[in-house]
Amino acid sequence: MFIIKRPDQEVERLAQALLDAKQKVGLCQSCFHLSADPICEICRNTQRDQTILCVVTDSRDVIALEKTREYNGLYHVLCGVISPMDGIGPEQLTISPLVKRVSQGKISEVIMAIAPSVEGETTTLYIGHLLKPFTKVTRIAFGLPMGGDLEYADDVTLAKALEGRREID
Repeated sequence: MFIIKRPDQEVERLAQALLDAKQKVGLCQSCFHLSADPICEICRNTQRDQTILCVVTDSRDVIALEKTREYNGLYHVLCGVISPMDGIGPEQLTISPLVKRVSQGKISEVIMAIAPSVEGETTTLYIGHLLKPFTKVTRIAFGLPMGGDLEYADDVTLAKALEGRREID
């Protein structure tokens, strides 16, 4: 209803902006994050730690992690997770370029930041096995959200919260 009520010229500008975005935005040749340039601005930023690589499912994860301002390394976007039920195997993802990138020896740690679903766990374990010969592989901790109650948390979330515990400073 909002768009229908707008002037034709405004709707045409919006439509053109959407077409331009679809045509001009592609994937970074290095990390596979969305980018209007061949290499995204994160990969071009020499101030970032070039020895740490965070592996995520898609570009929305990069955006979410960047909002925290806690991570200053590079990324690798898989463009999905392994899901045999959906016909998605490792060859449909950007796993081969990830292994090539890590095997060059410049990465000291790979952080797996993939959601804890069956497919996410499968993908994390598969990639971890491939990368272990080349570098240290870690995963982000999972647990309870701020303000969450233990009584409403599922068993897996509670188990992961206990597993990811750390000492109080």
